[in-house]
Parts: sequence; C-alpha cells; structure tokens
Amino acid sequence: MLPPTPPQRPDGAAVDARLDALRQWLSGVPVAQGMAIEPASADASFRRYFRLTDSSGRTLIAMDAPPPQEDCQPFVHAARVLGECGVRVPKVLAEDLDRGFLLLSDLGRQTYLDVLAPSNADGYYRAANAELVKLQQGSRPGLFPEYDSALLEREVRLFPDWYLARHLQYTPDATEAGALEAVYRLVVARTVSQPPVFVHRDWHCRNLMASDPAPGVLDFQDAVYGPITYDLVSLLRDAYIVWPEAEQLDWAIRYWELARKASLPVPADFSDFWRDFEWMGVQRHLKVLGIFGRLWHRDGKDGYLKDMPAVFNYLHLAARRYKDLKPLANLMDRLAGDGVQAGLTF
Repeated sequence: MLPPTPPQRPDGAAVDARLDALRQWLSGVPVAQGMAIEPASADASFRRYFRLTDSSGRTLIAMDAPPPQEDCQPFVHAARVLGECGVRVPKVLAEDLDRGFLLLSDLGRQTYLDVLAPSNADGYYRAANAELVKLQQGSRPGLFPEYDSALLEREVRLFPDWYLARHLQYTPDATEAGALEAVYRLVVARTVSQPPVFVHRDWHCRNLMASDPAPGVLDFQDAVYGPITYDLVSLLRDAYIVWPEAEQLDWAIRYWELARKASLPVPADFSDFWRDFEWMGVQRHLKVLGIFGRLWHRDGKDGYLKDMPAVFNYLHLAARRYKDLKPLANLMDRLAGDGVQAGLTF
C-alpha cells in the first residue's frame, strides 16, 4: 500500500505539521535563531534531516524523528559513547526528546558515495578502516544492546518473510523450506559466535562523510554490541557501491592488520577471519534483501529496489562457496535463472 497523499494548504503547498513544529522549536534555540532551513536528507526510517544556514555560511543540522515511530534517546546516547571513543560524530547542541527534535553540528555535505572513484577509493577505505578500529577499541559490554542470536535470527527472518514470500511471491516446498531453515539457524550460530565489539550497524558509503583526516560518521543510533566483522561487511560489501572482490580482499587484509596491531579479537590466521567475514555477509545480506522488500511493500519506498541486484549477487556468490550453504546456493541459482540476479524481477 502506498502512503496517502499529504493534505494541502489553500495555496497548494503540502501541510507539514512536523516541519512547522520544528521551525517553532528552533526559533527558541539561541544558536539556531535567524538561520534559513532546507531539506538535507532522509533515510529508510521516519527520520528527516534539515540543514540550517546563516548569512555567514555557518551550518547546523536539525533532526526530525517523530514519536512514537522514532526515539532520539539512542542517538544521543550513541553520539556520546562513540565520541568518547574518538570517533568523529555530530555534537548534540540542543534537544527536545519528547517531541523528537535534535540540533546537531554539521559534518559536511559530501558522503563517501558522493566522492568515491577508482582513483581515490583506497585512501577513503583505509581511513574508514582506521576509524572503525578506533570505534572497536573503545568497546565494552553494557553500553549498547547485545547483537544476540534472537536479534540476528529476527533479521534473517526478513528474507523468507519479506523477500521470498512478499516480494518474489516464492513459496519453497516442504523439503526446501526445511533445508533453508537449517541454513538460517547455522548462519545465526556461526555469526553470534564471533567476538563482540561495538557495532555501528550501517557502516557504509552513505553514512560516512568525506573529510580529512577521518570520516565523519552518521546514522549510529542503532548501535549494538556484537560480531566483530559486521561493520567491515557493511563497508566492503555495500549495497550502494560495488568494488571488485580483489579490492574487497585487499581492504579486508588491511583492516585485519590494523585490528591485530590494536589487539582487537580477530583470528590470527587471515583465512579464518575471511571465512567469518563471509558468513557475516550472508547474515547481513539476507537481512538487507528483506528490508528492501519491506520498504517497498509496507512503506511504499521504491528507492531501494535498484540496489537489490548488488545485494543478491553478494549473497549468491558467498552461498556458493560453502557446502553448508548449499540449500541457499541452490535457491539463489534458481532465482538467478529467473532473472532476479540481473535485476529483472522486482
């Protein structure tokens, strides 16, 4: 079902009660008074961001996170924790948690996705690796929710529920369904066994801001304490930009070397680390295909449909490498033969 058409003012402009309320709140925040406001970005949730600019060119960011769909408290908490790790995150300058408004420092206009090219990618990814190691070095239990087997399993269930059943209208027979269920359980078991660290949970090119010497980091409000390879998978097997596997491997090796020097709990043998990375990728990409399907069929957001083929390909290639994932590989082979891999089935 598509979202309803917003109500209109007599002059034809859409009524935006949240934006009106945000303007009213900002008028009472001294540091934001007199600043012009314009849309900055939106994301897959209900959150929206606006950029404020004054006559001197100074900029700030206002977040609109409407209750009860969103809660600003996890963002404020994560900003403090990650900032204490030395990660470059926005500063919270003012807040109204009850109404879902935050005023933040501005980390710039250009994301990694805006600037990445073959000629500069190595430098940006090395910087992202260094910042990720910094984040993980500050890890300690009890500050973020645990990325436990229950949460990992709920995420995996998005694949059969929203991608297979709802998006593709595909129903496995009893034998295939049983084999796939065994795969889902194994994926959860293999990923939850990895050493836990702070996990940003969306460490990718749309949430890293291009800046020197370290990237700015956004969209961290869903941070958890869980598998050490998760954020590296988000970065190197990104839904929004795809690099040759040789480059993924090179950047993964460079991360692993940094992590070992920082005494992070990565395996001593890179081949073991790479296997953990690939299994984590299977979990993440099962989840992401389900999320993208849900964003379209439940929320009417079609902007992620074009990104499904890249995620499908990541999942397909990884599943074909491991005998324990053969039932999933067989399913992906069939779907690829039906045109899904090429992006023809949406």
